[in-house]
Amino acid sequence: MGRTKIIASLTLSLALIGALALWSMRNRGIRVGSKNFTEQVVLGEIIAQHLEHRLHQTVERRLNLGGTLLAHGALLNKEIDLYPEYTGTALTAILKELPDNDPARVLARVRSEYINRFHVDWLDPLGIDNTFAMVVSGPDARARHLENLTDASRLSSGWALGVGYEFQQRPDGLAALDRTYHLRWTGSPKSMDLGLLYKALEGNQVTMIAANATDGLLSKLDLKVLADDQHAFPPYQVSIAAGEERLRETPGMREALQELSGKFTNQAMQQLNYQVDGEHRPVSQVAAEFLKQAGLQ
Repeated sequence: MGRTKIIASLTLSLALIGALALWSMRNRGIRVGSKNFTEQVVLGEIIAQHLEHRLHQTVERRLNLGGTLLAHGALLNKEIDLYPEYTGTALTAILKELPDNDPARVLARVRSEYINRFHVDWLDPLGIDNTFAMVVSGPDARARHLENLTDASRLSSGWALGVGYEFQQRPDGLAALDRTYHLRWTGSPKSMDLGLLYKALEGNQVTMIAANATDGLLSKLDLKVLADDQHAFPPYQVSIAAGEERLRETPGMREALQELSGKFTNQAMQQLNYQVDGEHRPVSQVAAEFLKQAGLQ
């Protein structure tokens, strides 16, 4: 066989492989992934149900995959087509860049790098910012007229702080809090499992805890999240990260996903998390009710 024929044959083979891959993508179900904690699983189920309603296609759920690196790897390897991710996590854990406190700048940076490096699109944020939350009891906040962390920093009596292990070690955690507000502490922070923080605050073992902004118990207990008015903590806005090729080759998919942008708040996510963790309701039922209430069914 001549060289020209060999080249033509190789070109045809590559074209057939590309066409087969494209046919395979278009004809298999959309694969929605998530990490392995309640909020992610709930968001993954909401996304999956919404795509089923809008596109009338099979949607495969690959929820509870594991941590950030596993979910990100699954997206790059096309084992999943999309999953919900946090801007601050993408910036520091995936892109290996320093924390940044400006939400718009972080989102723009993550979007630019993800599309250039990974061919992954970041859609508009859902409306959730699951950053660190410094929490005190409701009665304490009312008695001392506390609204934000600057108010808390003015109290000379000091605070007994309860933290998770991660918050104490991370540069965007306790170090950022101390650097920004110079709160007075009555002693070293008490480190404990995250699930024990709220019990410690209720039992007066501590007077302030480092929680997460969408914790389910924040919607049920008499607590006060002190506003981070000087922006010590970086943003952790939730967006859908989706493969560029899959979005391009699936008609209506981008538009359907964009319908979810701005439909959430931290308070709504707290309630969704509590319904699953506190009330032990099925995730599929919680997701369906949210979509109905949001006018998306």
